[in-house]
Amino acid sequence: MKRLRDDPHLRPLFVLAACAVGLALVDARDFLTVATAASSLETFATIGLVALGLGLTMMIREFDLSVVGMYSMAGCIAVVMGGTYAWLGLACALAAGLAAGLAQGWLIVRLRLGSVGVTLGGLLVFAGIAYVVTENRALPYENMEVALGLSAPVGGIFSVRSIVAIAIFAAAALVIGLTRYGRDIIAIGSDRRAAMTAGVNVDALVIGIFGFSGFCAALSGALLSYSLASASPAGLSDVIVPAAAAAILGGVSLAGGTGRPLGIAMGVLSLAVLRAGFNAVGAPPYVNEVAMGTILLLVAVLDSTYLARRLQGLVRRVH
Repeated sequence: MKRLRDDPHLRPLFVLAACAVGLALVDARDFLTVATAASSLETFATIGLVALGLGLTMMIREFDLSVVGMYSMAGCIAVVMGGTYAWLGLACALAAGLAAGLAQGWLIVRLRLGSVGVTLGGLLVFAGIAYVVTENRALPYENMEVALGLSAPVGGIFSVRSIVAIAIFAAAALVIGLTRYGRDIIAIGSDRRAAMTAGVNVDALVIGIFGFSGFCAALSGALLSYSLASASPAGLSDVIVPAAAAAILGGVSLAGGTGRPLGIAMGVLSLAVLRAGFNAVGAPPYVNEVAMGTILLLVAVLDSTYLARRLQGLVRRVH
């Protein structure tokens, strides 16, 4: 139990394996297919980067609610600005996401404000901008070459969007695992005052992480809008719950100081496998929600320090 709680990758791997094995036992013929794998990776591409940015803010004991508004706003900006040149729309969306994230981080550290209040305000502002940009209507994206290219299969199960998401997760895992920034991020989430005493530039890292969160949400929203060949101010607003759930399944705690990018990736894949698997076996949509909620409750129980103390005491008495 202690190893499962303490290892940043073991529990997310266990959850992912349990989801895959459970669905395979239900209906291996329909679940173990290329189509299911491809569908899982498309879901990973849709919510993965949002979960990564949100998870990093949770690791420093903050929370970025604004990813919902940024996700929609960036998609609308990309479609409006990228009609002729897709790269221009993507660049504008990413610039907006990075700038907005950095601005929110600056407000949080300079004015000593709570991240929930600041990012809730950001969510409302970004959602309002999306409505203004689109004039409160769905906009088609007429560059079908780009739309089809982003959704076209690569290697049978991948797409450009999923490859981009995997690459960014890999880069984040290397930075967190092999550089001082990773150690400093964990230190900030564990004890911010002690981290400052140890010489960690807390303010700069907090601002940078919120900038990265805005960048990730903007990239994910822009690429999804391109692949769907449309943008709507309210069409991408259901990303926060699965993103937060994926981060928690990936080992991130709201108390901060825990989690790794690879763990978050496995948490996202767990949700993606559940969604694709239940669709493949023909289960009703509510089954996926019930299963996800049950797994989150089990993870919350595993995180309970009270339960851990009781189990350790029981083991000592047995021996």
